[in-house]
Amino acid sequence: MAKDPSLGEKIGTVTHYFGKIGVAVVVLAKELKVGEKIRFAGGKTDFEQEVNSLQMDKQPVAKAGKGESVGLKVNEKVRVGDEVYRV
Repeated sequence: MAKDPSLGEKIGTVTHYFGKIGVAVVVLAKELKVGEKIRFAGGKTDFEQEVNSLQMDKQPVAKAGKGESVGLKVNEKVRVGDEVYRV
């Protein structure tokens, strides 16, 4: 997917999706905090949501930094390779 500046600041990429529990695993390129609004965008994906919770190693965290892998509950299906933007 081409970089589109109208999407916002790219902060990560989806690496896994667990459909039964509606959780995406995202590797972060920038810091992400609970309460921020993000957008998932990809070939078949395009929606925004607020970050209600983040988990690292099955433990809740308030924020995560660059290079870290986090799990977050998603409102819709996402796909591996979808990009995550701060809006």
